[in-house]
Amino acid sequence: MTQNIYDDPEFFRGYSQMSRSIGGLDAAPEWPALQALLPPTHGLNVVDLGCGYGWFSRWASEHGAANVLGLDVSEKMLERARETTSAVNIRYERADLEQLDLSACSFDLAYSSLALHYIKDLSGLFANVYAALKPGSHFVFSIEHPIFMAPRNPGWLIDNEGRKRWPLDSYQMEGERVTNWLAEGVIKQHRTVGTLLNTLIAAGFSIRHVNEWGPSDADVAAQPALAEERERPMMMLVAVQR
Repeated sequence: MTQNIYDDPEFFRGYSQMSRSIGGLDAAPEWPALQALLPPTHGLNVVDLGCGYGWFSRWASEHGAANVLGLDVSEKMLERARETTSAVNIRYERADLEQLDLSACSFDLAYSSLALHYIKDLSGLFANVYAALKPGSHFVFSIEHPIFMAPRNPGWLIDNEGRKRWPLDSYQMEGERVTNWLAEGVIKQHRTVGTLLNTLIAAGFSIRHVNEWGPSDADVAAQPALAEERERPMMMLVAVQR
């Protein structure tokens, strides 16, 4: 079973104070680029994998989706999602994405935001998502960039000229990485860019677009702390089609 770190009280307390937890999609600087990868959602049956607070589920409903299923392993996340959702065409269910059980050819769009780097059996998940999508349907997701997931501890180093550098640690060695982000012992699954994309291809998907996201000048002007994200990509945005 996927580590359910989001139900850890310390982790959830820290997560709930993050700007994107408070402001939702509008507070996620990568959202405009991720949104651009989405097909028109009017009339679609949508599954939101790792739905968290339900921000995207509600956005899809507001933009014409016929039905939205939000799945998450965390009861605390689902409780918050239900508290802030009134749309009758959104349903939230607890589910471990490692053991996904969806009806075949039942969705037009699968979406996931910053959840897939927790998944150990990613090939199994991709196979399940592929089977659950109708032919021609789309799968759009964001994931922590493999470069971001393979830093040397403690991360940033300062070079001789006072510039920040992000040294890599065993990038080619895939598998479990344990970090202390918001709480101790957070388990993430590191794999290379090649492995990620080839796993999608092996599942049957056609890759439409890959964005190694970085902030624009406008993003940095609005949030100066984002400037360090130009030193290395923090996340990847990927759009594929069944």
